[in-house]
Amino acid sequence: MTFAIEYLGQLEAFAARGPLPKVRALHLPPVHPQWDNRGEFCALELDDGSIGQSYVLFDSALQRLHAASESLALPGTDALALARQYATGQGPLRELGFAAANALTQCLFQRAGYVPQDSGGSLGNLQPAGGESIGMIGLFKPLLEPVLRSGAHLTVVELNPDLITESPGYRVTLDASELATCTQVISTSTLLLNHTLDRMLQHCHHARWFGMLGPSAGCLPDALFARGVSLLGGSAITDRTGFVDALRSGGSRHAFTRKFSLTPGNYPGFDALLNRIGD
Repeated sequence: MTFAIEYLGQLEAFAARGPLPKVRALHLPPVHPQWDNRGEFCALELDDGSIGQSYVLFDSALQRLHAASESLALPGTDALALARQYATGQGPLRELGFAAANALTQCLFQRAGYVPQDSGGSLGNLQPAGGESIGMIGLFKPLLEPVLRSGAHLTVVELNPDLITESPGYRVTLDASELATCTQVISTSTLLLNHTLDRMLQHCHHARWFGMLGPSAGCLPDALFARGVSLLGGSAITDRTGFVDALRSGGSRHAFTRKFSLTPGNYPGFDALLNRIGD
């Protein structure tokens, strides 16, 4: 069973406990943001204020969402029905479905009174050592410096051939099999969106630690932990107005969010959260 199917199954169980909020709005970044790396994610907001994010730079999804934003008529729609598009939808509907699923996860956390633990830093619990082979799935440019500063050797696996390069301390490759020698791996959450998680994990069988980070890593982690993921690090919105304004203008959103991290040791589990809500 894929992660997407397992994730949606949990949200279906959540929906069985009572009515869920409808979609309030879709917030899109500019098609051409002023600054790099600030126009990669959309945000879907529900009527209760819950917000879920999704990466939108696959297959021109952002441009297509801008073009179709009015015709989609999202306000007032069923959030769970939209979330199902994460597993079955094509094109931008997949991104919208993932954002809706992540928004419903935030709704679940709120109703259960659960606040994820603050992250220990930009690298999560990754502790690279000198001479160690570290893997990175998806090029995290802000994380290059702290990894390289440790003296570790970094292998970055990318889908974009334009990013292939070899620089002091790290190399970028398209060959995922090179992750097999890495003892720790850090990944973007886009693996969940392009449904490559299980395939990439097969190449990481020697890794003692696997962390997944990113603004769209706001999902339920149970199925990830069951697959051997060590940490899920996402972003929670602390200032709705500031966040939405920054996203829509292409500005920095850091001041309006806080980073959190979920691990098998600090996360209570989906069943425990559901029991907090009751029937």
